Amino acid sequence: MTPTRTDRAWTEVDVDLFRICVADVNCYLWRTSDGLTLFDAGLPSMRRPLDDLLGHLGATTADIDALILTHGHFDHVGIARHVRAEGADVLVHPRDAKLARHPYRYRPASPRVPYVLGHPRGIPVITRMAMHGALTVKGVDASARVEHGRPVDAPGSPLALWTPGHTDGHCAYLLEDRGVLISGDALVTLDPYTGRRGAQIVARAATADSDEAMRSLDVLAQTDASLVLSGHGEPSREGIRADVAAARRIGPH
Repeated sequence: MTPTRTDRAWTEVDVDLFRICVADVNCYLWRTSDGLTLFDAGLPSMRRPLDDLLGHLGATTADIDALILTHGHFDHVGIARHVRAEGADVLVHPRDAKLARHPYRYRPASPRVPYVLGHPRGIPVITRMAMHGALTVKGVDASARVEHGRPVDAPGSPLALWTPGHTDGHCAYLLEDRGVLISGDALVTLDPYTGRRGAQIVARAATADSDEAMRSLDVLAQTDASLVLSGHGEPSREGIRADVAAARRIGPH
């Protein structure tokens, strides 16, 4: 379908599947026949556009049944506490449960500040994130019930795919009957740390193990998804195999 274009911070990228984008950070709301599932919780400033979208759907935050985290970094945990307080079940892979509670406590493959200073195109992106609360995120206690290769116990039953590398417990989620892959930061179309656009893994400045992240691309490619929704950047309709091929050409960076 043709995405709905508005001047708002959210768009409908597929039927009943919505992208919310603030400061180049994405989260996704899926309206299913059995409830609402939110993938990732973005930045603290995500709360207002989420409320706007929910109002459009005739719902409130209290109607969100599940919040599924792709991983526990600060820019994916942003409003998780608020969503959880309103009654949603917050879910994450066991190997990222500790990170979700402490979303700044991780060691990337390359020191962050020197890396950013060496890639000036990324500075405006990082600055926008900071302006929208990236430095003020509080962690969340999430249920560690996500298992690789199994449907998540949430509306729509998305299939969890363990894709470590960016973090130890990173997972992508496949909406199997729709050919949609929510790739999180296992594959993005904008790297916030370099400002470079196009399908790729995230820079070493925010990735625990870039070599493992490259290996996890194989898991994504096997889904044959036609629509790829990443944690940063625009949706891709090139197909996951083309996106993975592009990411492999760029390689670790």
